[in-house]
Amino acid sequence: MATTTTNKNDQLNVLDALDTAKTQWYHVTAVIISGMGFFTDAYDLFCISLLTKLLGRIYYYDPSTGTPGELPVSINAAVSGIALCGTFTGQLFFGWLGDRLGRKRVYGITSMIMVVFSIASGFSFGSSARAVIGTLCFFRFWLGFGIGGDYPLSATIMSEYANTKTRGAFVAAVFAMQGVGILVAAVVTMAVSGAFMVALRAPSFEESPGLSTPHEADYVWRIVFMLGSVPAALTYYWRMKMPETARYTALVAGDLDRANADMSKVLQVDLTDDHHRGVDHQFKIAKKVQAQSSFPLFSSRFARRHGLHLFVTTTTWFLQAFAFYSQQLFQKDIYTQVGFIKPAKTMSALQEALVTARAQALVALCGTVPGYWVTVALIDRLGRKPIQLLGFLMMGTFMYALAVPYESYWRGKHLDAATGKYQGGHNVGFVVLFALTFFFANFGPNSTTFIVPAEVFPARLRSTCHGISAGVGKIGSILGAFGFVYVSQPTRKSELPRGYHHPGIGMRNALLLLASASMLGFFISLLMPETKGKSLEELSGESVMNESKVDVQSV
Repeated sequence: MATTTTNKNDQLNVLDALDTAKTQWYHVTAVIISGMGFFTDAYDLFCISLLTKLLGRIYYYDPSTGTPGELPVSINAAVSGIALCGTFTGQLFFGWLGDRLGRKRVYGITSMIMVVFSIASGFSFGSSARAVIGTLCFFRFWLGFGIGGDYPLSATIMSEYANTKTRGAFVAAVFAMQGVGILVAAVVTMAVSGAFMVALRAPSFEESPGLSTPHEADYVWRIVFMLGSVPAALTYYWRMKMPETARYTALVAGDLDRANADMSKVLQVDLTDDHHRGVDHQFKIAKKVQAQSSFPLFSSRFARRHGLHLFVTTTTWFLQAFAFYSQQLFQKDIYTQVGFIKPAKTMSALQEALVTARAQALVALCGTVPGYWVTVALIDRLGRKPIQLLGFLMMGTFMYALAVPYESYWRGKHLDAATGKYQGGHNVGFVVLFALTFFFANFGPNSTTFIVPAEVFPARLRSTCHGISAGVGKIGSILGAFGFVYVSQPTRKSELPRGYHHPGIGMRNALLLLASASMLGFFISLLMPETKGKSLEELSGESVMNESKVDVQSV
């Protein structure tokens, strides 16, 4: 009877060595170098949500209103979301460039862009409030452009360096630095604003509207922005010392000798000889793999092999980002409602920045950061698909739990004039559920949508397809940043806050919308492949093993 078996000799030595290598120091340094980029990304993208109230007090205070200054609605949306627009552009451009020039060459460019424009954001200038905010938005767009490049490059580099057994944990650890960046952004804002509070001792707005925002407060947001350049600057040298990934060098550039030499140094094993396989045979394998994946992105062959993969990675990232960023960027407004933050009138500008950062730090510690690292611990045990399905399901469930009885959370809620704090309502229950949505976003699709696109596409299109997936996801983030603040406004025009002219669908319905987006993500995720325990070549269809079969006769 005739059977078929896989010919194990039809693999590249260098890729075999990467897939089976034991975890060693170089893997750890690669996680740190790539992860510090994501630390910077998160710090720069999320610190803005802590500082918009301070910017409003500094540049948009109108004494005739009798209330602290606030950014106009359109400007608040622009300041919060402009970096996301730059990130979208950078993801597409640098994703494409990473497949054309190589991951390493482009990696250094993104680092320098982040350093330069983090510092430039702190030097935003102008003779009027409009000019200062305009230059800040300009610099933050280009900061986002550099940040965008880090998404496809960091994910691709880490997945191509990692071994098969722990690849998910390594890539997840890179992305988990986003949680650390969010936390550190809050801690730095607390430290800087707290230091200025102690030095200046400004009164609350109720006590002295003019003195509640000292001129020196203008330095606070600038310092916080500029400190975001430090980690990117520290890792630039090490990014330049990293060799190009063997998968790009061998499968895209076609330089097998260079791939062997680079990985021999990295893995501390000799790959430059032919082991038990002929050198000519190795070159034939490399050429055959290149030929197998030579189809362009916009082709019927790509559509047949990876069209469904790209549909799943783009749509699930979009839905996850829409829900996650809508909550993340505007959580400061929820903090005020639940009483985590006192009414603005009862605080100085610096105190408001400090307590807003403290609230974000608390949510990050309790929900955001643990979710990332639970993913790191379990992703190579449970798999990507179960974690993504569980995350979407729980996000949707908890958002429905927030939305359906939304009014009951605030029933009986009132402002106590003596303490300046809100009393009544079911604030604790609301905050717990709110934190759980963050936990399951990060122990769920926020992590897995970053990992899977770096695994399922062929090497010559891997960075491009990851950039496309991330870019479509960023459209969801942009809709969250620019749209959620409008649609969540009260349905009655008489209840609209100052600066809003058109009623929205209300916070309850807005949360129902986010919950429904999460549940849709759950059902689409049923179509995603499971990548746990498989080599990148097996997943992308680049393995010659898939096509080389040897007939074995057995009696």
